[in-house]
Amino acid sequence: MDRLTSEQRRRNMQAVKNKDSEIEIALRKALYIKGYRYRKNCAKVFGHPDLVFTKEKIAVFCGSEFWHGFDWVNRKADFKSNKEFWIPKIERNIERDKEVVVHLVNEGYLVLRFWGKRIRKELDVVVEEIEKAILIRREGR
Repeated sequence: MDRLTSEQRRRNMQAVKNKDSEIEIALRKALYIKGYRYRKNCAKVFGHPDLVFTKEKIAVFCGSEFWHGFDWVNRKADFKSNKEFWIPKIERNIERDKEVVVHLVNEGYLVLRFWGKRIRKELDVVVEEIEKAILIRREGR
């Protein structure tokens, strides 16, 4: 049973951002400070990546642990209420993420995915990984 009323739950769910989240903004700022330019939430690229380096064909996704199913095999059992809704929803998100990766790779993109926890704790390491990918792609052109 949900501890919140349906109106409270509705307001909570409406407040969830699908772009410009805390983790996205932190990563964007760190990359921008280093001089990297990118497109954000680019609608022209399949799957609307959080960041796209168009010349290098690199798509970056910042995934929240809840919505994208971090450690899903173990976390699936944590759902106590409304399992019939949440489990298929999260599993469909996971499946969609896989479909997006396949599609982008087939278009020649390098796809990088980072969990929110990792971006928060290891921002410098994440930025370095993106930098390496950019440099490798630039050398290959």
